[in-house]
Amino acid sequence: MAATDEKNYITPEGFEALRAEFHQLYKIERPEIVRTVSWAASNGDRSENGDYIYGKRRLRQIDSRCRHLMRRMDLAEIVDASQQQHLEKVYFGAWVTLYNLDDDTEYTYRIVGKDELEPSKGYISWVSPLAKSILGKSIGDTVRAATPKGEATFEIIEIKY
Repeated sequence: MAATDEKNYITPEGFEALRAEFHQLYKIERPEIVRTVSWAASNGDRSENGDYIYGKRRLRQIDSRCRHLMRRMDLAEIVDASQQQHLEKVYFGAWVTLYNLDDDTEYTYRIVGKDELEPSKGYISWVSPLAKSILGKSIGDTVRAATPKGEATFEIIEIKY
């Protein structure tokens, strides 16, 4: 399956964030920039008109981002973790607390879609090596996974949805 055909698994909150960003760009920011560009164009010489030049550049950025968001939303497959049947196992959308057996530290992560990554909040993609190693596992299971610091061994100590 080509990367562009791959399902875009996403939480309901993540999908709403994509939709909100699209709405903000397309319905609020873009019309304002169009007004500014139209006004700037009416002032004559466009070659040194900063409002016109910046506005056209910003319009291209907005249009590009909107196309990207539309593609991601079209491919989206919303997965509601609260609808999972086997809540004692790690599935998409789960909050998982891991105990690192190598350095005696605990980490809590939420397994989310690629468009929802936010490491500072503990959100990791379902395609990351760590997430792949814990998907389908239960509390008490031990896994080895590649991390930015190298290979590590983790024990799953809590799963929440």
